Amino acid sequence: MKRILIVLCLFAAATASAQTPKWSEKEANDWYAKQPWLVGSNYIPANAINQLEMWQAETFDTTRIDMELGWAEGLGMNTMRVFLHDLLWQQDQAGFKRRLDTFLSLAKKHKIRPILVVFDSCWFPFPAWGIQPVPRKGVHNSGWLQSPGARGIMEPGQEIRILNYVQEVILAFNTDNRILAWDLWNEPDNTNSSSYASSEPTGKVDRVRQLLPEVFKYARAGLPTQPLTSGVWKGGDWSSFDKLDPIEKIQIEQSDIISFHNYGKPEEFEKRIKWLETYHRPILCTEYMARPQGSTFQTILPVAKQYKVAAINWGFAAGKTQTWLPWDSWKNPYTDRQPEVWFHDIFLSTGKPYIQEEVDFIRGITSSKGNGKATARR
Repeated sequence: MKRILIVLCLFAAATASAQTPKWSEKEANDWYAKQPWLVGSNYIPANAINQLEMWQAETFDTTRIDMELGWAEGLGMNTMRVFLHDLLWQQDQAGFKRRLDTFLSLAKKHKIRPILVVFDSCWFPFPAWGIQPVPRKGVHNSGWLQSPGARGIMEPGQEIRILNYVQEVILAFNTDNRILAWDLWNEPDNTNSSSYASSEPTGKVDRVRQLLPEVFKYARAGLPTQPLTSGVWKGGDWSSFDKLDPIEKIQIEQSDIISFHNYGKPEEFEKRIKWLETYHRPILCTEYMARPQGSTFQTILPVAKQYKVAAINWGFAAGKTQTWLPWDSWKNPYTDRQPEVWFHDIFLSTGKPYIQEEVDFIRGITSSKGNGKATARR
């Protein structure tokens, strides 16, 4: 144990010696003023059930990705939020870098600059390399994986590995202008109460609270030229900093640009934008759009455009993630029926729009005529 602690201390000291500082408000707003109004989707190809199936060498499908990113370009989308996984780095570092480089080239071909998500606390807590499971019939996102997962978070010997992954993956692409931003940890304190609550480790939230500042520190040791963020996501009161919970405070304090999730109606969406404007930094909504809950393209995109807030919906092409099904399918699987209206996703796996009028609306609101540079926030 003493030897492990010495190694951790030496590793931390080396990391602390070279870091990019948090961006000032001016730096963040100057960066944002150069961006178009950012619109896109959370993206995984329709033939992948999770992050590993998307990125592993045996199932990395450039033909499918190229085709689907072409559909996104046709909508006027200019960004995509894309999830990585620490096991990809652990198992095949050089190969993963090559595949990520290939993906970024395909995205650039379609005028898309992705946001890359490094860690994720949502869904299955025990990821494993290799052949991935088939979808559970009638269940929303039945195969999505946490990264680093329960073992990576809770086992002391894993800390060096996962922090090194953060630093090294960013260092490998730290000046790559094909990348829009780094989203360091998606919903870090999500305990998956509706799906995997019984499998989640005791003390997960406390451990994440300890790790999250270190993740930001090691990310900055990767010397990124792109901004860093981690999005607040729970439906609490964000009206002042003192009302945030401890993890939300870390997310807001450490982020160069502010990001958030909201699946509510436009009034709720607008309220949260106004709350977050008090930090005087660019604002990105990195998850929205749940049709039955009143969060639709027609209701949310006009509000986002009015406030110059980036809008990145969940779901793109319906496929193995089955995210057209609602969250409550975990309790009541849709094995003998389909929902009255899709929850997420824009296209069928064939590229046919789920709702043609919806696709026409997205194309209209993202058209070059009305899609100028984002206004800097002061």
